[in-house]
Amino acid sequence: MLDANIKQQLKTYLQMLRHPIELVASLDNGDKARDMEQLVQEIAECSDKVSVRLDGNYNLRPSFSIAKQGEEGRVRFAGLPMGHEFTSLLLGLLHVGGHPPKVEADVIEQIKGLQAPANGGHFETVISLSCHNCPDVVQAFNTIAALNPAFSHTMIDGGMFQPLVEQRKVMAVPTVFQGTQGNSNESFGSGRMTLEEIVAKLDTGAAEKDAAKLNAKGEFDVLIVGGGPAGAAAAIYAARKGVRTGIVTERFGGQVLDTLGIENFISMKETEGPKLVAALEQHVKEYDIDVMNLQRAKGLQKLSDGKVEVELENGAKLTSKSIILSTGARWREMNVPGEAEYRNKGVAYCPHCDGPLYKGKRVAVIGGGNSGVEAAIDLAGIVKEVTLFEFDTKLKADAVLQKKLYSLPNVKVILNALTTEVNGDGSKVYGLTYKDRATDEVKQVELEGIFVQIGLLPNTDWLKGSLELSKHGEIVVDHKGHTSMEGVFAAGDCTTAPYKQIIIAMGEGANASLAAFDHLIRQ
Repeated sequence: MLDANIKQQLKTYLQMLRHPIELVASLDNGDKARDMEQLVQEIAECSDKVSVRLDGNYNLRPSFSIAKQGEEGRVRFAGLPMGHEFTSLLLGLLHVGGHPPKVEADVIEQIKGLQAPANGGHFETVISLSCHNCPDVVQAFNTIAALNPAFSHTMIDGGMFQPLVEQRKVMAVPTVFQGTQGNSNESFGSGRMTLEEIVAKLDTGAAEKDAAKLNAKGEFDVLIVGGGPAGAAAAIYAARKGVRTGIVTERFGGQVLDTLGIENFISMKETEGPKLVAALEQHVKEYDIDVMNLQRAKGLQKLSDGKVEVELENGAKLTSKSIILSTGARWREMNVPGEAEYRNKGVAYCPHCDGPLYKGKRVAVIGGGNSGVEAAIDLAGIVKEVTLFEFDTKLKADAVLQKKLYSLPNVKVILNALTTEVNGDGSKVYGLTYKDRATDEVKQVELEGIFVQIGLLPNTDWLKGSLELSKHGEIVVDHKGHTSMEGVFAAGDCTTAPYKQIIIAMGEGANASLAAFDHLIRQ
């Protein structure tokens, strides 16, 4: 299972174990069980502090738990944690073995103080091994389980446990269920979630405590709202000027976290969104920047003394001499009947994450730009059939992508099509209705999944009435990032800047930050 290089690295990491652990496997007679037995045996060979038992009786087979010797295992993998999930396995071994997680001390204390919810402290995360968002959720719950005996967690590979996926009607990953071991059928959440987000959801008094902490903060010189590439660049440029700088953000990294392949970031031949975000976060931490995560802004106003105030959803208010808005954008929705009802029940927005759940099924991709065509190409290797719907009379994607698309035997392209409705039976999608724009004829297509890839919308709804916005909802800025409110600047995908690219957002963040500093020294 593990090659020589990985085994050597594993031996090095397992030297960090502070106390013995055991791997308890619950196996059946299948090929995957034999692979799992080989995996746990090879892990044990890498450290004398790791032992193996093959007499587990967990209801999901094959699976194995990681336990401190003498204790019941609270971290479990139902499936082979390879690919993106190998890091989850490694961290699970270390954290159960007593090596402290790289988490802020106050978060660790908050985790240790959590009480098990009334509806149960066992969580199960259904993942796909190709999902780049899933490991964050798996690692977060594993950390909670390792630190607090009131909680336990099982990673479930949806590709290995298809009957369970069908039974629970899982149509998107990661999807988290809550309850007790053997009875975890209550939905907890789906999609990317950070450790801090999960802990805040489990800690019922977290919002009030957060608001009190935020209200106690003093005035900032530069406050950035939004923690994507533009926000990170703005914060670094501001901090380097020696002014008091803060970032308030709902999710550090923003949309880049949901981007898999990046091949046009100059100086890097290729990278992945989560890796780039990790590098940005590390760079930001090199400076004295107050990062306030998991916070959503709800209001902006100019105060009588010339300062600017940002109000947050939890009721807290932050003031600053200058503000830089870098709230980014989100996936554009079709806004047709059935879309909201069947979100994560057949309507999806991330083909990389959710594609494996549709193996052997018929799906649609909405949108003929680069994102849509790339999605259709990726899905064609997994699903039975892909039908791509484009509103225009021709595809907008690059020629090289179109050539690849049309070469695939299980892809069909329908042009000049207006999607009008998502059809479902109340629990899952079974089709799509569209209108042929040339003939006005209404047609239906039977399918099991719909992937929406039709562009972006700026995250500026909360600014309506406060700043000048374009007809598309973008913040109107000049060449230096000035907005219609003095002392307020903006950068990145939320603005009228014509090209929505990571590298451009970073440059605009730096530009807006320099303009904000110029504003400060002239006050």
